[in-house]
Amino acid sequence: MLGELTPEQINAVLFNEVVGRIGCSDEGRTYIVPITYVFDGDAVYGHSAEGLKIRIMRANPTVCFQVDQRENLANWRSVLGWGVYEELQGKAALEGLQLLVARLMPLTLTETLRLPDGPPAAAGTPVPDSPKTIIYRIPLMERTGRFEKR
Repeated sequence: MLGELTPEQINAVLFNEVVGRIGCSDEGRTYIVPITYVFDGDAVYGHSAEGLKIRIMRANPTVCFQVDQRENLANWRSVLGWGVYEELQGKAALEGLQLLVARLMPLTLTETLRLPDGPPAAAGTPVPDSPKTIIYRIPLMERTGRFEKR
């Protein structure tokens, strides 16, 4: 059976997943790229270094966001959302980063991957030779979702 997801099901997909895709375009060229993200009920938060994705979204901030859940080829859910890219600064960037860390860090810690021992670096302490991290959000003003279930 094919069908449409309810608003509650759409939000469940957005809350439960951590990898989605941003679709953006500039000068007639479309660019689609996977990102790790967190959803707060209204907006998708992401992070990136400077690059093509950021340059395109700065030039044309209207974007599409897509995420899916797949059990197999006959059992899946897919959500599309549309919004406007917002680059965060100051307190808003810190809050966005905290959302990302709280959601993504537990997923990266395993038996073989652990954080180094010792005190954490002071907030705002730059990591030598690391690119500047850009924190952004995309408020999803419109959302739709589809599913197939057999």
